[in-house]
Amino acid sequence: MRNLTAPLALAAALLAAAPVHAKPADTEAAKKILKDSVAIPTVEGRGQVPKLAAYYASVLKAGGYADSDIEITPIGETATFAATLAGTGKGKPIVLLGHMDVVEADPKDWTRDPFVPVEEEGYIFGRGSEDNKFDVSMMVATMAQLKKDGFKPKRSIILLLSGDEETSMTTTRALAAKYKGAEFALNGDGGGGLIGEDGKPKYYGLQAGEKTYADFTLEVTNPGGHSSRPTDSNAIVQLANALAKVGAYRFTPQQNELTKVGMPIVADQVGGNIGAALKAFAANPSDAKAIAAIRADPEYVGQIGTTCVPTLTKGGHAENALPQRATANINCRIFPGVPVETVRAELEKAIADPAVKVKTDPDASASDASPLRPDVVAAVTKAVHARAPGLPIIPSMSAGATDSYHFRIQGVPSYGVAGLFSKASDSYAHGLNERVPVDAIAPALAHWDSLLRDLSK
Repeated sequence: MRNLTAPLALAAALLAAAPVHAKPADTEAAKKILKDSVAIPTVEGRGQVPKLAAYYASVLKAGGYADSDIEITPIGETATFAATLAGTGKGKPIVLLGHMDVVEADPKDWTRDPFVPVEEEGYIFGRGSEDNKFDVSMMVATMAQLKKDGFKPKRSIILLLSGDEETSMTTTRALAAKYKGAEFALNGDGGGGLIGEDGKPKYYGLQAGEKTYADFTLEVTNPGGHSSRPTDSNAIVQLANALAKVGAYRFTPQQNELTKVGMPIVADQVGGNIGAALKAFAANPSDAKAIAAIRADPEYVGQIGTTCVPTLTKGGHAENALPQRATANINCRIFPGVPVETVRAELEKAIADPAVKVKTDPDASASDASPLRPDVVAAVTKAVHARAPGLPIIPSMSAGATDSYHFRIQGVPSYGVAGLFSKASDSYAHGLNERVPVDAIAPALAHWDSLLRDLSK
């Protein structure tokens, strides 16, 4: 691989000739699991997640798992799922992560019914076909096949599926708390391969960190009064001044292992001025010219530090009255490892007005990035290069949240290692006519088989 830095170079050195494994799970069997999964509408409020969990349990039991190996735990109208392939050693288990729920879809807007899986034109269409039922189905199929093969891992492998990742993540938090003793987590809802429009793989993203999602409320209150008798204190004006300061404020740029390793590889992929800026920042995170260029590009601005933007405002109670209260929501995406309270205090300092109260969403909590473990990087490199020799592997940090976020909070290193390779033009996750290429199934099964056999040793 070109432009390997120390962690990736070490991982590459760990790649050794491995014995030929048993064949991965059957492609047609995995396709059936995917289609059956899409057909169960696991949308919030429909109470269908337990049905899908029971279906996955039936697939694994048919593969040889005992009732005692599988645990389905109802939580409200949804549920968690856990299936264990017991290890022969005493080491900490590895866990696989995915989610059973999907976002809502209105059939009136779709070309096909979103909850009737259709195989057409080389794709499987349906809500959740990409996010996240593709990789979940591949993991279920692989776990079943490993059991059928009589595979005996040294580390126990535990498949964990949440039931409300797209909404409150209550089930995610429950799983993370229960399995916080895991060695590490492999998440099928993060990372993955990008295929160019010419059909050739371009790179693989290894997701090892996520920015913290946190909302802050700005609030100004005063006595108000009749609008014909204005005063120097106007809640809306005070709030507007505070918002202008937030809008103009820039947090100090930051760098971590992920950005330091990944940016030079990304730079070679994108080239041009932004590529040069990314490479310059990786070498010197104080480079003012590079910082300015990256901040001007919406695609990369979030990679170099915390960002905060106003997203909602509300103020006043009558057209002819001075406002008694004005509020605004500030949405922040916080660089991994930075405490939420640190950001709140920095916003307060930037606003510099004691009349403006800055309140933190009580559900906000920070997580740090996961270290680039040589064994994980080596296994991912081996699995990816079996499909696309020499393909660049880019450690990445996501601005959105996955189940990995809560496992990292509990101290479990977590890695997005999805088996799906797809074109950007084929990615319709959360959108209309969501679909996944049929020919992505076989390589994804080989991907998961390789990872689990190698990392459970």
